[in-house]
Amino acid sequence: MQQIPLQALMVVATMVLFVTTLTINEWLLMRFEFVRGINWIYLPAGIRLLSTLLFAEAGAVGLLFVSWLVSYFYFFPDDLLRAFAGGILATLAPYSIYRFAQHKYGLHASLANLTPKRLLVLIVAYSVASPLLHHIWFALQGKENLAQGLIAMFVGDLSGTLLVIYTIKIILSLLPSSRSHALTSR
Repeated sequence: MQQIPLQALMVVATMVLFVTTLTINEWLLMRFEFVRGINWIYLPAGIRLLSTLLFAEAGAVGLLFVSWLVSYFYFFPDDLLRAFAGGILATLAPYSIYRFAQHKYGLHASLANLTPKRLLVLIVAYSVASPLLHHIWFALQGKENLAQGLIAMFVGDLSGTLLVIYTIKIILSLLPSSRSHALTSR
């Protein structure tokens, strides 16, 4: 029974972190927007991967809810189908990479066996998976000339994820705790 409040907290934490990074992204990096919803630097991508790695299914649920809300109320208020599908795709990509890491690397809940090399592999894999899933959806919807958007989304997800993950890693390395030292020594 104690798991339910913890899981709910992880869902809410994911949603708050996502909205926070989206707000920062919109505030500081709006000029790097390729088209609506695709940025050359997209910080929320880092939260997508981080939340699924840290919170597993609870992170995925939080991402799904927040992605639906943001897609519908902010990015695509006039396109319910795009907002709905976009939320699913935005969640499916990082969660799939998390499941891949569990299968391929035997990823522990503590992330103790997530080496820097493995983390980089997951970041790149996620940065390919997310744009690919979105652009497959766009192609199925009859959109054309998708190559530039695919490249921009890949670059944005990669740069945003690297910035978020390694900023957090640097912050953790500055903390005096022996636990934070253990996290950054991987």
